Formats: sequence, structure tokens, C-alpha cells
Amino acid sequence: MTAPNAIDGAALLDEVEAFHRRFNVFPHEAAFVAVTLWDAHAHLLDCFDSTPRIAFLSPEPGSGKTRALEIVETLVPQPMTAVNASAAALFRSVSSGNGKPTILFDEIDTVFGPKAGDNEELRGFLNAGHRRTGVTYRCIGDGGQQTVQAFPSYCAVAVAGLGSLPDTIMSRAVVIRMRRRARNEKVEPFRARVHEAEGHKLRDRLATWAEQARASVVDAWPDMPDGVTDRPADVWEPLLAIADAAGGHWPDRAREACVALVTASKANDKGSLGVRLLTDLRDHVMTGIDRLPTVAILDRLNALDDAPWADLHGKPLDNRRLSKMLAEYMTVDNEPIASRNIKTAGSVLKGYYAADLWDAWARYCPPPPESPLPPLPGTENVA
Repeated sequence: MTAPNAIDGAALLDEVEAFHRRFNVFPHEAAFVAVTLWDAHAHLLDCFDSTPRIAFLSPEPGSGKTRALEIVETLVPQPMTAVNASAAALFRSVSSGNGKPTILFDEIDTVFGPKAGDNEELRGFLNAGHRRTGVTYRCIGDGGQQTVQAFPSYCAVAVAGLGSLPDTIMSRAVVIRMRRRARNEKVEPFRARVHEAEGHKLRDRLATWAEQARASVVDAWPDMPDGVTDRPADVWEPLLAIADAAGGHWPDRAREACVALVTASKANDKGSLGVRLLTDLRDHVMTGIDRLPTVAILDRLNALDDAPWADLHGKPLDNRRLSKMLAEYMTVDNEPIASRNIKTAGSVLKGYYAADLWDAWARYCPPPPESPLPPLPGTENVA
């Protein structure tokens, strides 16, 4: 039986979404759904085994990323705005015992961009804090009196920046690819002195509803849409649990948004450079061919448009780099992929056999295009 003063979760999420729509222009409906659910999930962080990061990314400045963080800031518990914050400052804030902050990291491209260096310490903090059991280990004390102490790192994190992020963070995030506002896209000017108070009222109601919904969320195992498994399922499970607890149209909208954003992330994901190499070999270089000399492979790879091979750190892909990259993957016989002799008219050249690549293609590459590779005739692939 519903308590007399119970908050209607679906109606409240509608209000939170409407608040975002007043000030934010997101690229599609799925983004509004995801951001709204993410706001709510920050109030129930301790109910989940993991927390998805949300990332507002764009190729150019002036795309509304910072404004998105400003609106999120009014709606989440204990927001902590960070620009160029150190890993030490962040993990000490999270482990201070005064409640978990919601970290809002603007201009994160200055941390992970091409001119920023590695920042492995901060990357490690963000990766560890994705899981409730995540901790960051640090030495405490002076000189020989130092001891190792574990600092809890689990907290909600929203980031905004130009370009992309390290794969280890992207794979743990709901990615919203922001665009500059078109002339026909209107938003209400955000005035902090006026609108922060409105957001805080919604935040307080979200906190009240969270306590009301806690029992139904803490042990929830939401049904995942078909095809959403592994890391994407980890990312979306808390958001779908929130949607199910709210009810109304939110369970259906959440799953539609999940499928849309997971599909978009796969379309944008080229994988590692090694996976990109394997995929380009399969789809563009050795299509229908059972063997090819190395010199021909390099010519074809370096001629591909929209591919990195002609300019890897200022140099085209060469025989040595190709050999080194492919040797990291195994043949079906569990041997490193290596070049072999290929007999041609009047000579013998080094090259690669599709039979040696087939197992790596099956294990690492995304599904092939609609016109799949023809089966490899067994007799032709024996050196």
C-alpha cells in the first residue's frame, strides 16, 4: 500500500527531465532520459555494485557541455566541481567520511587530451571508483614509518570535455555527444541566483523519493534489452533499476534509451589500434583473398581513407610495425601471427595468410559488413 505522502517517482523524473530541457539541448531523446536517470541514481549510489560515469563530449567548444554540468550540479547530492583536480584531492574528498561527493569534472580534455600527458594516477582513481569495492592505495606517514592505506574511491562522476577519453573510462560511461545549438534550438538563459534554488528543490525531492524507493532498488536485477551484455550492462543496470522503481513510462523509455546509446557507442568505437588493424585487414585488404604479400598489404592499408595507417606518429605503417602488431594475436593453433612465404611468379615473398588471421578476426573484430567474407577453401591455406 502506498504511503499517503509518497512521491510519484515517474512524475518526479518527468519534472527533472523538464528542468534539463529548459536549459540544455541534447542531441536526442535518449540523452534526456539517460541524464535524468543518472541524476536520480546519484541519490541511491550505495544500492548499486557500480556507478556509470556520464560524459558530455564534443568536437568543438560552445556545445553546451559546461551548462549540462551546471544543471546536473543543482540536482545531485554533495556536488564537487573539479577542474584540473589532482587524484590525491579527489580520493581524499571521497574517503573523508562526510558523505560521498558527486564529482563534476569540467574541461577533462586538459587532463586526458593529447597535450596533457598520461595522468595515470587520475585515470586509476576514476577506474577504481566505478565499482563499490574500488579503493585507491597510498603510502601514509614519513620515511620508514610509512604504511599502506586503502582509500575508498566509489563515487558518482560526471565529466565534460573536448574530444574523447581513455578507453577505460569511455567503456564505463554513458556518452552524450554534444553539438553546438542550431539557430532554431532555443533554451532558457540559466541564472544561478534564480534557477539553482529551483534545481535544489527538485534535488531535495529526489533525495526523499530515493529513500522511499530504496527497498525496491537495492536488490533489483533489471531485465536488460536484447544484446546489452558485459560492460554496457554494468553501465546501464543502475539506471534501469531507477526507471523500474519510478514506473510509469520510464521503464520503456529507459530501455529504448539504453539500446540507442549503446548502439551509438559501438558505432563510434573503433577499438584499439590492433583491433582496427585486424578489422581493416578483414574488411578492406584481404576480402576474398587467402594470402597477400606484405608489400601489397601495406600499400592497401596506407591508401585507406579515414584510417590511421598512413600517419602513425608522422610515419606510414611499415613492415616492422605491422609484424609487431600482428604478433600480439594468435592463430587458431595458438601461435603468434607471423608472415610466411608466398610463392609468386618467379619469386618467393613474405606475406600473411587469411587462415592465420581468421581466429583473431572471429574473437576481436566487430561483426563483418553485410557482405561477409567468403569461406576460405581449406586446401589453399596450407603453406
